[in-house]
Amino acid sequence: MKEIEKAEIKRLSDLLDALKHKDTAVIQQGNIDLIAQHTKEKEKLAAEIERLKHVRVEKLSAEAQKLSQLPFSREITKKEQADMGSLKKNVRGLIVVHPMTALGREMGLKVVTGYAKKAF
Repeated sequence: MKEIEKAEIKRLSDLLDALKHKDTAVIQQGNIDLIAQHTKEKEKLAAEIERLKHVRVEKLSAEAQKLSQLPFSREITKKEQADMGSLKKNVRGLIVVHPMTALGREMGLKVVTGYAKKAF
């Protein structure tokens, strides 16, 4: 679902960018109705992009809150990162968040962090 939202935001942003590049051509034509329609389309696209971004941020915030409520979290060491498969087998329900992902940036992480219900 995240990829679909991301792709839709990208598609709408590309459309908005294309409309912005057409601005000078539309203004040079001098047709007031065409300029008004062009402006209206740009505003509509910008509003839809903002709505989709807001929905995405809301979902990230909800997921970040859910993770932060888990009773145990700690930094994942380099050695553990190298053998992530065995770590996940040993710690059932482990959720690993990388600081460079959208969720990691939302949570303000500086290092790879693991969240779980039990200590690990």
